[in-house]
Amino acid sequence: MNDLDQLRSAALAAIEGAADGDALERLRVEYLGKQGSISGLLKTLGKMTPEERQVEGPKIHGLREAVTGALATRKDALDSAALEAQLAREVIDLSLPATGHRRGTIHPVSQVMDELAEIFADMGFSVATGPEIEDDWHNFTALNMAETHPARAMHDTFYFPDADAQGRRMLLRTHTSPVQIRSMVEQGAPIRIIAPGRVYRSDSDATHTPMFHQVEGLVIDKGIHLGHLKWTLETFLKAFFERDDIVLRLRPSYFPFTEPSVEVDVGWQDVTGPNGSRRVLGGDGDAPGHGWMELLGSGMVNRRVLEFAGVDPDEYSGFAFGVGVDRLAMLKYAMDDLRAFFDGDQRWLDHYGFDPLDVPTLSAGVGAKA
Repeated sequence: MNDLDQLRSAALAAIEGAADGDALERLRVEYLGKQGSISGLLKTLGKMTPEERQVEGPKIHGLREAVTGALATRKDALDSAALEAQLAREVIDLSLPATGHRRGTIHPVSQVMDELAEIFADMGFSVATGPEIEDDWHNFTALNMAETHPARAMHDTFYFPDADAQGRRMLLRTHTSPVQIRSMVEQGAPIRIIAPGRVYRSDSDATHTPMFHQVEGLVIDKGIHLGHLKWTLETFLKAFFERDDIVLRLRPSYFPFTEPSVEVDVGWQDVTGPNGSRRVLGGDGDAPGHGWMELLGSGMVNRRVLEFAGVDPDEYSGFAFGVGVDRLAMLKYAMDDLRAFFDGDQRWLDHYGFDPLDVPTLSAGVGAKA
């Protein structure tokens, strides 16, 4: 056995017998460090003749690769053994209570979404969803919005730079109304749905954010009229705000996708409590000390929208409405800045957040905090 074979055998045996990471590191330095024995052999290649280098070079490089591989294999084995020992020591008692740990809370927006679903489910509505990345037809054209409508402007809508594979102009949906179109196309009539979800518009201040939440409702059936809309909204708002004195005022307005269109105002009053006076919904807005607050938009679904969705407007009619979920949360739970909803401030979440076990129910009160 020559010197290289003896060095290989000694090195591999020493590496295999290394007891821990420190010992392995010392062996690495001994063999492969700058002053290591194998490094020294590599330096001798420069002094050899080409013929000698052709014979000895592969042997020395092979020795270095063998030692390098042995070091890596032994390191993996030592690391695995150390991890197994650590896992054996660190036993977790899953029966111990989670005292002393921060408990997560449900965000007010998520809570209000659940409240809305509970209220409308009791009224016979189902929840419908749709894509947040929409095409121009579903978001605007099918809703009877003209090419010159301001909402289509670049400064109001987040458009994608390129069209999709079908050549359609794509954007982040500006409302959840496209879900109404998709639902009518898929299900036909009659239909009764709410469509909650995230929407996007280029706007940002204390009461507006580029991304916010909206819920829209749609009812299509035979013989539907404006009285059904008013009753639905009144029933919903009384259940949501948990007050029987909610009074609505319907004002004529204009939306491309409804005709006639109405803005819905809700009466409010100032209530003085331990933390000062605050405005709450309830009461006749025309009474002394009261007023009216614009809350949502609504109306009878435009005949053209029904036609776009494949529903016969001579047989069916319906109403639609839309309201901001974030605004509902601000009004109900006395929040004054919409931007705080998305700051991720743990103190804000601890104050306004809901207990994970607080599931809204009509019998217990949809807004009761545990």
